[in-house]
Amino acid sequence: MAGTPPTTDTQRTTDATFDEAIAAHDRAVREAGLEIWLGAEPTFTDPSSTDPGWLGAALGGGKHARALRLLRHRTGPGAAVLRTLGRQYPDEDAPRWSVGVYQRRDGTPSWEGPPDPALIDAPGVATPSAQRFRDALADALGARSFDLAPRPLALGGEPLESDPGPEESRLPWRCVEPAGGDALSLADPRLRRAPLQGRPVPPTGLRDAVAELGHRLYCVGLERGHVCLELPAVPRVDTFLELLMSVAAAARGAGLPALLLRGFPPPTDASVRFETLTPDPAVIEINTAPAVDVARIHEDKRAHPAAAEAEGHSARRHKLNGENTATGGGGHLTFGASEALASPFFTHRALLPRLLVYLNRHPSLSYFFSDQAGGSGQAPRADEGARELLRELGLALARLERSLDEPAAREGWAARLWETLAPFCADRFGNTHRAEVNLEKLYNPWMGGRGRLGVVELRALRQAPTAEHAAARAALFRALLARLAKAPYAESLREWGGELQDRFALPFFLRRDLEDVLEDLERAGFGLAPPLVHELRRDAHRALATLTLGPLELALRRAVEHPPLVGDLSEQGGTTRLVDASTGHLELTLHGPRGPLGHTRAAVILPGPDARAVEVPLVQVEDERERHVLVAGIRYRRFKPQPGLHPDVPVLAPLTLEVVAGSTPQDPGGAWRLALHGWIPGGGVYPGLPENDGAAAARRRARLEVSATPPAERHWEVAPRYARGRYVLDTRALL
Repeated sequence: MAGTPPTTDTQRTTDATFDEAIAAHDRAVREAGLEIWLGAEPTFTDPSSTDPGWLGAALGGGKHARALRLLRHRTGPGAAVLRTLGRQYPDEDAPRWSVGVYQRRDGTPSWEGPPDPALIDAPGVATPSAQRFRDALADALGARSFDLAPRPLALGGEPLESDPGPEESRLPWRCVEPAGGDALSLADPRLRRAPLQGRPVPPTGLRDAVAELGHRLYCVGLERGHVCLELPAVPRVDTFLELLMSVAAAARGAGLPALLLRGFPPPTDASVRFETLTPDPAVIEINTAPAVDVARIHEDKRAHPAAAEAEGHSARRHKLNGENTATGGGGHLTFGASEALASPFFTHRALLPRLLVYLNRHPSLSYFFSDQAGGSGQAPRADEGARELLRELGLALARLERSLDEPAAREGWAARLWETLAPFCADRFGNTHRAEVNLEKLYNPWMGGRGRLGVVELRALRQAPTAEHAAARAALFRALLARLAKAPYAESLREWGGELQDRFALPFFLRRDLEDVLEDLERAGFGLAPPLVHELRRDAHRALATLTLGPLELALRRAVEHPPLVGDLSEQGGTTRLVDASTGHLELTLHGPRGPLGHTRAAVILPGPDARAVEVPLVQVEDERERHVLVAGIRYRRFKPQPGLHPDVPVLAPLTLEVVAGSTPQDPGGAWRLALHGWIPGGGVYPGLPENDGAAAARRRARLEVSATPPAERHWEVAPRYARGRYVLDTRALL
């Protein structure tokens, strides 16, 4: 008997080979005449912190200050740092903060003024410096300048480290308005608006009322001793870049050592990159600038972990018991094009309808790269809600199919596509942000400019553990879009029913389905090279143990969980949902020599005076090497949730299995007892979080006790029907 800990998954394909594989993918998409830009949202956490901001809260934990330190690694010469507004969620009083890097793609400087204070240790300045800058800016823009009543700036969404000083509190806003056109009266209330930071976004969305009149309003003040400029909304990139040059010149002329740029989000197009850092529950999220191909995304992906690691961040964290988990944020991917109406979802009308069907037919694309799934999760599939919605989605897709060849302007098709499909891409509460296929930014008239970007976001992706894995995923889904855009796909929606939570919760069947996807891409001419496929197959984060038991190879893996909602659903609004995550779900696989394994058996040993043994319903299939393998899922209660479902169901600790390897009834072979503990066997408290991968692996090994034992004489019970499906035994129904 021999045991090995779960792999740490540290061996990597050589950079050159991997880069060649990415180049081959990019070349195939380019030669097919497709424009499919993509973006990503890697997330990083502080794996050693137990502050709520790094465990589940969106704000706090010093995230703002740490994001500014991360910014130093992402800001090169000629790039502008912009502190704009992030998203505002329903249960939050103001938009979250957002800091970003704005730069030209061709390398030409977009900013030649003083740096953002976060990039240097700049000294503070006095009021006259702000006044000189205001006057210099007014001269550069041909504008009028004026003062308003005192109105201090405040940093919205993140507590100030210290209160503003008396001078900052007294300093009035300095506002300038470009001349030309119908001049506004300086008494116009639109010129007296409060700072954007710290204010809620109106229900109608973020709007610049002055800019809509053809004017631009600039607000100057001091924040923490540094001059701050609030920029107006500017619709065109070339105009915005010219504005930055004018602001930079005025700041240099005023002798400012640093300048903090705030205001409305900047315009973007194919000529510029705008990468932002924002807070999300338990993480800092980096919204990468859209890239023309996977090679550029991979370049960013390699840079992000290095910067994050330098500041004590990680793309994953260890639990106290040594299990690996992702950061808590997602590894979402976005797809579009250089311009909204050039989006592949508009230029290839059948693409989005085909994508929804393809994802429905291949659950691996929803679950293989995810830890938690289901209708209560962050990325529910369209078929995980009410059953009648799947029927209605089928009708919607059929009507779109009949309209594919009808003449229509691209704008008209974009609007119809969004109106038809958006209702089905939402969670059970109607939240369109929480969906496996997020269409919020496709052609949404309710989100202003941000809603009509021609972008589709895929959300059923955990944070990738490495840059290579993230790039391989990006290539997989981009190849899928290319395949669906260029080749027919005549399948229809399938109603999986309970198989999504039963069969496709198990990694074994998810991998087989993923192999079918890869073969389909190969047949369509968009197959991925071996280094990418090798990377995609890695799922070491699920591995709990791999053991050799006589002639058998046993593996325990974490299966996909579908935690249910708890409580009165009408009371659960905002950005959080109360779910019962107390149920563990494991996959047990037993590989044997060639030939049937019909006399190999496994049972769960239930606690009690009689130590009942309930047989696990093993299903025999063949693996990719044509070996026989037995597969089963086991669900059990890991802890007692408060509040939670089923208050009378006890915790099953440890989870004890008995495995008997036999080739015939007369030759029972060997027998082994496995006890998987949730925590330290025999009790005790861990001294703290694991310090590194090795310490985490040691805790995982210690939690699994394996011993050889004579075959038991006791009777093995057959689980009642209500406790078992074809692929799973639910031990909660047995206790």
